[in-house]
Amino acid sequence: MQTVNIHEAKTHLSRLVEQAAKGEPFVIAKAGKQLVKVSALDSPTRDQVRRLGFLSGYIKVPDDFDRMGGEDIAQLFAYDETAA
Repeated sequence: MQTVNIHEAKTHLSRLVEQAAKGEPFVIAKAGKQLVKVSALDSPTRDQVRRLGFLSGYIKVPDDFDRMGGEDIAQLFAYDETAA
């Protein structure tokens, strides 16, 4: 793996990034001490990308979904004055 000093990395950044994107990572060093490794990112494949609406047509959400069980919930939190 290629090691370049920080000054050389700044001078030739475009070329170094292109090489890294093609699968040739490199290390940036300062005063002979390795600081960072630059390598290509792995982008997700088409089948790994999460899509909204991927279950469209397979399930049906009721129109009153946001109100389902509302009466039961209200009853659970209702204050009973006779119990006090």
